[in-house]
Amino acid sequence: MKAFITTAWAAALLLVAAGGASHDRTTADAPCTGQIHANPGFELGSTGWTVGPRMVVLGDTARPAHTGLAYAAFAGLDVTHTDLLRTTVTVPAGCDLTVRFWVRTTTTETSRSDYLNVGLAVTGIPPKTRFSLAFDGGSQWRQYSMSTGTATTDRTATASFLASETAGNGVTAFDVDDVTFTLS
Repeated sequence: MKAFITTAWAAALLLVAAGGASHDRTTADAPCTGQIHANPGFELGSTGWTVGPRMVVLGDTARPAHTGLAYAAFAGLDVTHTDLLRTTVTVPAGCDLTVRFWVRTTTTETSRSDYLNVGLAVTGIPPKTRFSLAFDGGSQWRQYSMSTGTATTDRTATASFLASETAGNGVTAFDVDDVTFTLS
């Protein structure tokens, strides 16, 4: 028991002599792994997303989701309008964020008039459109990917899906599902 007390006393003296325990060091850095969005497949409706009306589709057996039961649907009405879907996540310092998503296109168009622009805006970097999809995207689900790169500070990243539809040129519908936000 005396040896334990002596060892503990010596350790306490070392802390005092060294200036005490360091309080300016944060806890262990957040790991740069894992999917960080709570609702990537729209299974919780619009939770975690800013969406327009009637965009999240649940349980359509004629046009099933990529996985699960839900997906986001854009355009497809043959009326002139736009639909916007977006979400923002925090990217910890030192981490890269990869956003992957699946798109399916159903169309009667033969020229580009309806489109889906997919963008990624990151703190400190001007926002830009990463993909501009049109009638020729294909009726099967296709996966796309975009990433942020790393930075020395925490940042926010906003993924956005903007569909524009023009009446009278045929009908194109864009379905989006499984939008994952993975840190590495």
